[in-house]
Amino acid sequence: MPENILIIDDHEPMLTLISKLLGSEGYCTLTAKNGDEGLALFRQTAPDLVILDVMMPGMDGWEVCRQIRKTSCVPIIFLTALGSEKDVVTGLASGADDYLVKPIRVDELRARVAAILRRARMPHERSDVLRFRNGDLIINRAEQAVFVHGQETPLSPIEYNLLTLLVDRAGSIVSTQTLIKDIWGLDTPAGSQGLKWYIWRLRQKIEADPQEPRFILTERGQGYRFSPQ
Repeated sequence: MPENILIIDDHEPMLTLISKLLGSEGYCTLTAKNGDEGLALFRQTAPDLVILDVMMPGMDGWEVCRQIRKTSCVPIIFLTALGSEKDVVTGLASGADDYLVKPIRVDELRARVAAILRRARMPHERSDVLRFRNGDLIINRAEQAVFVHGQETPLSPIEYNLLTLLVDRAGSIVSTQTLIKDIWGLDTPAGSQGLKWYIWRLRQKIEADPQEPRFILTERGQGYRFSPQ
């Protein structure tokens, strides 16, 4: 069954372009011309991916993203003319999984959509349940579920992939460059600041005290390390 992609953008020619492009790739597309309409359509249809502009009349893209993240871990890609590092960080901090800057590059958008959907549906090879610190943190790979102190903790696809990437190399330092490449790919505006936001978000969800993390440790000037003990 083809995946459903919701595109929210107030520029009608852009909506048409993206819709035709993704439709030609076999996806089913839904479109909305502003944030309020897009959020309502999201709640009605539960799409597999959201492509979201920022600058729109009424509710802007930042707020749409935050509202979606209150109830869903669906992958979200910002596609916007705002391309400064601050804007990229704001987008990722709002809960987006990727950030692309207009003008649109057709091949890149096609590749990003395919990659993010592939990650979202990717089954993990190992089905074991990993327990850390007497069960304070449990990762069930078969269900792609994470439990903190016995309570299931929803993670976005990017958050889950980042956590499991670090867990798979537990005890070793994983460089910032490696994490960025493995999560987003080489050609990404996310950069180290975007990665820092995701590390911050993960710590808020899995650490008892995010200011004094026990699991995800920063190795200054090098990268990050998952501590299983």
